[in-house]
Amino acid sequence: MLAAAQTDYRPPNPSKEPVMSDPLAILDATAQAELVRTGKISPLELVESAIVRIEKLNPTLNAVIYPLFEKARAQVRSAELGRGAFRGVPFLLKDLVAHSAGDPYSAGMGFLKRRGWREPEDTFLVQRLRAAGFVIAGKTNTPELGLVTTTEPIAFGPTHNPWDTTRSPGGSSGGSAAATASGMVPAAHANDGGGSIRIPASMCGLVGLKPSRGRVSQGPDVGESWAGFTAEFVVTRSVRDTAGILDVVAGPMRGDPYVAPPPVRPYSQEIALPAGRLQIGVLARTPRLEFSLHADCAAAVRAVGVLLESLGHHVEESHPKALEDPAIGGHVARVIMAWTARDLDVWRLRTGESIAPGDVEPLTWEAAERGRQIGASEYIQAVDGAQAWTRAVAAWWEEGFDLLLTPTLGEPPPLLGEFTATPEQPLQGWVRSTPFAIFTQPFNVTGQPAISLPLYFSGTGLPIGVQLVAAYGHEDLLLRVAAQLEAARPWADRRPPVSA
Repeated sequence: MLAAAQTDYRPPNPSKEPVMSDPLAILDATAQAELVRTGKISPLELVESAIVRIEKLNPTLNAVIYPLFEKARAQVRSAELGRGAFRGVPFLLKDLVAHSAGDPYSAGMGFLKRRGWREPEDTFLVQRLRAAGFVIAGKTNTPELGLVTTTEPIAFGPTHNPWDTTRSPGGSSGGSAAATASGMVPAAHANDGGGSIRIPASMCGLVGLKPSRGRVSQGPDVGESWAGFTAEFVVTRSVRDTAGILDVVAGPMRGDPYVAPPPVRPYSQEIALPAGRLQIGVLARTPRLEFSLHADCAAAVRAVGVLLESLGHHVEESHPKALEDPAIGGHVARVIMAWTARDLDVWRLRTGESIAPGDVEPLTWEAAERGRQIGASEYIQAVDGAQAWTRAVAAWWEEGFDLLLTPTLGEPPPLLGEFTATPEQPLQGWVRSTPFAIFTQPFNVTGQPAISLPLYFSGTGLPIGVQLVAAYGHEDLLLRVAAQLEAARPWADRRPPVSA
């Protein structure tokens, strides 16, 4: 592979951007939990520190849309504080799918925001997060129903990227990513239906693992969403946090339709094990010829390929040829449109109120209208097509390859405003999203685990992630290699201009 120079650019901290000096802000969740465990700090002190950081930085970033500060304080003072591995660590929930008892829930929709909608219970994932000791301090911004790769909902306004506030933090977990990257909290909830963990992780310089299908339960409300394309997890600043949090949230709820194979050992132990000599294929161009790969994203892949070679792995240009099949795009679009129609029907039934075109964004309404025109047979054909394509992709791993290396995104973080839909161009958000999901969405369809790592920065200081993909069920291998790369090219000292 061709070598690519890795820039040592360190972005400045201009005085117009808020910068704090909070030593807790630079610690990952594992380190913060260790302070509590050793009695060097109390859970309440950790939470109060996070509240100060959120209050200071959020007016600039608009990452947290529902502060839950008093509930967080009450949680750490009560017997409800979990005694698990992350006791006392402040945390934020994305305002989509994983809801918390009694708290506002909008899914990015003005329709729900205006009605002051609240959910009555914790999801299974939130129960596990609380049992692990995490303290939920607020809810983060997301696009309406998570349909685009930016976070600019009309109902709540745009979230700004802490590396450059004129740019998108990605989506649909952009609020969580901006909050984590800026140091408000060390980790935050995220979910991923087409790249919504990995895309904002790349744009904000974070670790973003999309687990295998069925690894983290979406119950009790969701068994299968988007035909099984969606996954729940977090964004973090370190590989050890990703591994440790996966240990405490992985596992099925009763009745889940998918159950990933159990791990051989805790994931937090995997990161200390040698990765061995792996066969790694590289895809350093876009699988669809109508899109070009930005030079920074191509350089990131080449640089990481060289790094992997230096670590003893065999690296060659190879990828599943099925990724080049354009038919998968149609299957995915039909599935998402049908589910968007279903989502609006669910909210109509739950609220008891009709939903008109003016109640949702133009993209949402157009997607739902098209979804209503998809019959049962056509929907099943789309699911069958996606599943057949999945088998074709998975066959590549059986040819002797352990991992696939790709860019996470086709472009660096875009400017805010580029995804705005209008009644005349209602699908503009989807059209603009395609270059940002072209490498991520395939592995939502296949259900394979994939991770974005912040191993490269552009010459202008923007984070550029790279993606590693393993065979189904093999988060263990991903985490071992991710830890190896983190040790070889650390990113913990990099701080965005808007940070604590």
